[in-house]
Amino acid sequence: MRAANGSGEQLLITFHGIPKAYADAGDPYERKCRLTAQALAQVLGLAEGSWTFCFQSRVGVAEWLKPYTDETVVALAKRGIRRLDAICPGFAIDCLETIDEIGHECDVAFRAAGGGELRYIPALNAGAAHVEVIASLLRPLL
Repeated sequence: MRAANGSGEQLLITFHGIPKAYADAGDPYERKCRLTAQALAQVLGLAEGSWTFCFQSRVGVAEWLKPYTDETVVALAKRGIRRLDAICPGFAIDCLETIDEIGHECDVAFRAAGGGELRYIPALNAGAAHVEVIASLLRPLL
């Protein structure tokens, strides 16, 4: 995608959220997501400040892990970011939460707040390379 379309001014690395109470009780999910985002930024050679980490898909009245993705995209637009790329590394395949929530709803919110374009970078999905990786993990178990 970068070769064909260039890259945005900022990379949004967003993970599915969980209620904050789970993390407060010792669930390592938040820490593992943060470590994954940092590792991705390092492998991609991203400079400090050129990527943002957040959590999506909160429901109900309980507090969920922060920062919230919907609030983050608005804040980035208001900060002057015009081209925002977004990835959801916790998802192996795209679904309503990635395609609609990030690729559509967050794009609408980003533009409404003054941003130019939010480009969702698709998950690996059912491509041949992805299928082969999954198969290689499962073969030893058969």
